[in-house]
Amino acid sequence: MSALDSLDPEQRRAAEIVRGPVAVLAGAGTGKTRVITHRIAYGVEEGTYTPNRVLALTFTSKAAGELRGRLRAMGVVGVQAKTFHAAALAQLNYFWPTVAGDTAPRIVDNKVRLLAHAADAVRLRPDTNTLRDIAAQIEWRKVTMRSIDEFATLDRSVGAVSASALVDLMAAYEKLKDERRQLDFEDVLLACAGMIESEPRVAGAVREQYRHFTVDEYQDVSALQNRLLELWLGTRRDICVVGDASQTIYSFTGADASFLLDFGRTYPDSTIVRLERNYRSAPPVLGVANALMRDRPGALRLVAATADAEGPRPTVTAYDDDLAEANGIAARIRALLDGGSTPGDIAVLYRSHAQSAALTEALSRQQIPTSALGGTRFFDMPEVRQAILAIRAAAVAPSDLSFSSAVRDVLRGLGHSDEAPDAGGARRAAWEARQAILRLAEEAGDGSTLRGFADELLARAKDQHEPALTTVTLATLHAAKGLEWPTVFLAGASEGLLPISYATTLDGIDEERRLAYVGITRAERRLEVSWSRGGRAARRPSRFLSEIGTDTLREVGASATGSVGRG
Repeated sequence: MSALDSLDPEQRRAAEIVRGPVAVLAGAGTGKTRVITHRIAYGVEEGTYTPNRVLALTFTSKAAGELRGRLRAMGVVGVQAKTFHAAALAQLNYFWPTVAGDTAPRIVDNKVRLLAHAADAVRLRPDTNTLRDIAAQIEWRKVTMRSIDEFATLDRSVGAVSASALVDLMAAYEKLKDERRQLDFEDVLLACAGMIESEPRVAGAVREQYRHFTVDEYQDVSALQNRLLELWLGTRRDICVVGDASQTIYSFTGADASFLLDFGRTYPDSTIVRLERNYRSAPPVLGVANALMRDRPGALRLVAATADAEGPRPTVTAYDDDLAEANGIAARIRALLDGGSTPGDIAVLYRSHAQSAALTEALSRQQIPTSALGGTRFFDMPEVRQAILAIRAAAVAPSDLSFSSAVRDVLRGLGHSDEAPDAGGARRAAWEARQAILRLAEEAGDGSTLRGFADELLARAKDQHEPALTTVTLATLHAAKGLEWPTVFLAGASEGLLPISYATTLDGIDEERRLAYVGITRAERRLEVSWSRGGRAARRPSRFLSEIGTDTLREVGASATGSVGRG
């Protein structure tokens, strides 16, 4: 069986071109990870690729782990799937002793704390939040490849820290870091790039090791990451980039979609493949998404893969204030759960973390279990770590129980019960975590062993392959990227929240539009949008609502009376 056999015609065309340059413009839900893995597997199958000479670059360790896991499942081992930073750090640690005659500098573990010490040196006393914002400016300066002098010409201030004081603090930070022989996260990329540029031996060794490059989420690369990629490539042209300009939501960190949009001009002989066949969302959801991004640079027009995948019409509901909106969403979710939906199939998305408190309380009052993305990772939870250790320990003792019963017995020894505690709070979160482990054991089947299951859990932890929790997910729009749920509630679609109040430029509004697009395209079947008039604050509905209502579905739009198009 070929690695191409299960692909649709567009995916197959992208995967069978194993020599670059290739750009795959992959819309939301069109199977981009599938294309990446099958393309690499096909290249290995055809003898074009040697696995350990393939470098697949991602933006998160979780994405890299998923890529490795999928390739392993296809029988392909040895491919280096890493983040830009992980790849650069590995090269830095390997070559630094040869180049500098010493071990590589240590990595700064807390940039804000180091900035506070640097601030003392220049007699500044910014508070912690200001220091965090200054750290973000330092990161942006570096990934956009600006010197401190070049940054100074932008005349930027942060809070009460004037532009000139900010430049002085940046210089003091770099001086202190050098004195302590440390590198920060962005320095890793800068130092790796500098080493390859200045040391022909290093450049030759790196380019000999890696012959074929794949870059996921290419719309999110910064100028620095793209420069490092060019240095890794050298004169080679075996590069495949995959991305979607409509999902560029990290411009504030230096992400620049122009590298994706201009790929055809950078590589005039490149092959450009468009993936617009969406396997995730029902046609009504795609209609809203397409309307929102119509005529935007690089926008793809998504089409449902199956014509019979109809779902309910998206709705917009207006509420009098934020509390009424939270209670209304909770009541709608309770009705869905009472009608047979499961909590894990539902997500509530919002623009700002501040919106989560009212939603969490409202859902808890309805006895609806929730978990928030962006909190403690599943495998870092103390209950999960304790459970893995207990399962490993139990593996050495003889037992007459079946495998799944043995796991259940171990978890009961840690305080787990068949009946869930009340929704909300740490006790429920711990119960949900142990219950997820039990579900994994039941899925593994009674042919498994405790030791093998513990090893599998550790492997999943390494790859950040977290199990799904049977809870309603709460998440910011940024945190929701790359995920999907059958039902999505998009809360706070009002001016000042989405788009956020500080998005005042055309570029800023476009970034907010892309965030809304990411939220919409997380929905598989049901999409319910809401906004709050804000009580005394007198908010207006988001401009994005009129765009989707006018251009696509007349029944989607906020009314003065509240709910519209309920379906």
